[in-house]
Amino acid sequence: MKIVISGAYAIGTHLAKLLSRNNEDTVLIDDDEERLSSITSDHDLLTICADPSRISTMQDADVKNADLYIAVTPDQSLNINTCIMAKALGAKRTVAKIDDYEYADPKLKAFFEHIGVTSLIYPENLAARDIANGLKMSWVRQRWDVHDGALVMLGIKLRETCEILNQPLKDLCKPETPYHIVAIKRGGETIIPRGDDELKLYDLAYFMTTRNYIPYIRKIVGKEHYVDVKNVMIMGGGTTAVRACAMIPEYMNCKILEKDEQRCQKLNDLVDTDRVMVINGDGRDMQLLIEENIKTTQAFVALTGNAETNILACLTAKRLGVRKTVAMVENVDYVSMAESLDIGTIVNKKAMAASAIYQMMLDEDVNNIRFLMTANADVAEFTAQQGSKVTRKKVFELGLPQGSTIGGLVRHGQGQLVSGGTQIEAGDNVVVFCHELNIGKIEKFFK
Repeated sequence: MKIVISGAYAIGTHLAKLLSRNNEDTVLIDDDEERLSSITSDHDLLTICADPSRISTMQDADVKNADLYIAVTPDQSLNINTCIMAKALGAKRTVAKIDDYEYADPKLKAFFEHIGVTSLIYPENLAARDIANGLKMSWVRQRWDVHDGALVMLGIKLRETCEILNQPLKDLCKPETPYHIVAIKRGGETIIPRGDDELKLYDLAYFMTTRNYIPYIRKIVGKEHYVDVKNVMIMGGGTTAVRACAMIPEYMNCKILEKDEQRCQKLNDLVDTDRVMVINGDGRDMQLLIEENIKTTQAFVALTGNAETNILACLTAKRLGVRKTVAMVENVDYVSMAESLDIGTIVNKKAMAASAIYQMMLDEDVNNIRFLMTANADVAEFTAQQGSKVTRKKVFELGLPQGSTIGGLVRHGQGQLVSGGTQIEAGDNVVVFCHELNIGKIEKFFK
């Protein structure tokens, strides 16, 4: 597959690295030599230092033969215009990153396709949806739903109250057990567990289960004492905060702390003021937090544009007794630091956008993919095709690549866990967890 990317910023460079790992024919365009030089030394791809809005640049990148053209510069207009140009020159599909929620209206999809923009990616919306879903479960670090919750993956930090520590997984995860441990993040290491592995204190464990067994998972990991979220405090009144407030359940009340007075006035026009209170102030101000009753707040979400500020604010909120903290960390270099400080849920909307675009490059049998930055892993949902390798043998006989494991499947709308003796059938939607592994190697099993 030939892919052309415009914009060597966070999304573009992350995508380029993923694609070079998959040996795709990739071209990265940017008008800044310094941004391009930061990626070319370690990855096999072609870079072009030029203005992506010029037809000559498109021709140099051989856009006419591109299977996919991706525009992810910070300029929304440039992204849309270059997609229109790329499509007119012959690119099969185009993707533009946008910053305007109005453009994301499903009613406009046909319009954008007509002018040459096949798909739109709105990172703020992706992040807001993730935040809203996460707030529904105060005791979970990450949640990923398959087929509207027929299967659920939960990332949970294990504390002293966990009942299943220091026991071999072969004794815990039997065929009749209502959950599987598909991965363990321990310190800086991600483990795809085997039967002899054990869960340890402070592990971040990824459970695959079905929706009706979520209360059971909560019990065995010792999180029943975590109070459900009713009051949320958000620091930073940007677009992601506005979208998150629109998506959180109606039973939750929210306060937005925003330093800029003019932005506060605008926020009052953008949010539902019956459920959301806008406060002009700095979320790092401990006295302000106390005055705004942070001790009765169950979740604190830091969404400013500064990773250090968000991390510091979450640490302050934890010190004041908040159980659930969420930090937006756009700088990848700070992710491991945030983890080591036990911040809680880490949101990186650029990685989410890259995952959404990456899915478009895969075949139609890949329905959903999620990059788990904290575990340096992908979770993908594949549809098993008639006669595919995965349907010809039982799971334990498949010889899946090292670094991968099957967590569960959805058959006729019903989620079920997978054991070594499971026989996958054509049409099953199968969830696969991959650590540092080319998704294409797994994809071959399902064709």
